[in-house]
Amino acid sequence: MQIQLTKVHGSENDFFILDETLLERRLIEEELIQLTKVLTNRQTGLLNGADGVLLVGATDHPEATAKMRVINNDGSEASMCGNGLRTVARYLSEKNKLDYFKVETLHADLVVQTAEEIGKNVATFQVEISPVSLHTSTLPLNIAEDTMINQPFPELAEGLLFSAVAVPNPHLISFVDHETLNGPLLEKIAMFVNGKNPYFPDGVNVSFVEVLGKNQIFVRTYERGVGFTNACGTAMSASSLMYVLLKDGEFDKKISVYNPGGMVQTLVHQDQEDNYWMELIGNATFVQKLELSLEDGLAGEFSDVEVQMLNENDAYQEFVKVVQESLVHTD
Repeated sequence: MQIQLTKVHGSENDFFILDETLLERRLIEEELIQLTKVLTNRQTGLLNGADGVLLVGATDHPEATAKMRVINNDGSEASMCGNGLRTVARYLSEKNKLDYFKVETLHADLVVQTAEEIGKNVATFQVEISPVSLHTSTLPLNIAEDTMINQPFPELAEGLLFSAVAVPNPHLISFVDHETLNGPLLEKIAMFVNGKNPYFPDGVNVSFVEVLGKNQIFVRTYERGVGFTNACGTAMSASSLMYVLLKDGEFDKKISVYNPGGMVQTLVHQDQEDNYWMELIGNATFVQKLELSLEDGLAGEFSDVEVQMLNENDAYQEFVKVVQESLVHTD
């Protein structure tokens, strides 16, 4: 059986899109997990691997156009992926000739839409990030308090304040200075809370956030099931929420969120029932189109893969260059 893949990235958070509706048959779960682990391995995988596989499938939700599943490169399934959703939104937009629609994810049907280019010739999409919960039980986080917002957590680090939020992926966030942002502490904390520990039984994404200026933040994330990534869409969205709640951010105002993979924009909203939700705006870059047999994919045999190179990443790298120059100017 032949499979078609599209290598994509959102803020250099890279994935293979696999549209199961184009397959002769659906993959069984064991095949999907094995294929993901083989394709995405950073040492031996296809095209230097990836952060995961985005599975596009049919949906039985009447308001949704399709369903997205996110399989991390360790074979685990993520609740959601904001950067990945942008690329899936573009894939479905072009496939179905739609500019505004919903995609079914594990916990919600999310609105996605085309957006004004974030950089010259950079395809850009705007996606909903929700539902949001501040209850520690939803992460889960095993502490006595119902919430953890800007609180000390000395068991993890002295002198830092932490906030926990599910969007719906679980996130642990701390605002730090520039030196701490780039130091070893983030990895130390993340390795602890994603191993066997008494606080986060299912692990958690950990982000350090530096405030660069008004409506400008930098987010560095260790992603559960992946490790350090160039960007994590739900982490940037969760960090933006905390910036609005704890710093000088404002609801419904665009925030520029810088990351090792570039920059996105976010909007944080609050409805009349005091529920929060965010919108994530950023690139949806297609890098290669690929075709190979399922058998070769499962075996890690890539010598017969058909590769069609696309020419979109040059424009994105130009955008990143501009972003980096602006960061230097900001400093």
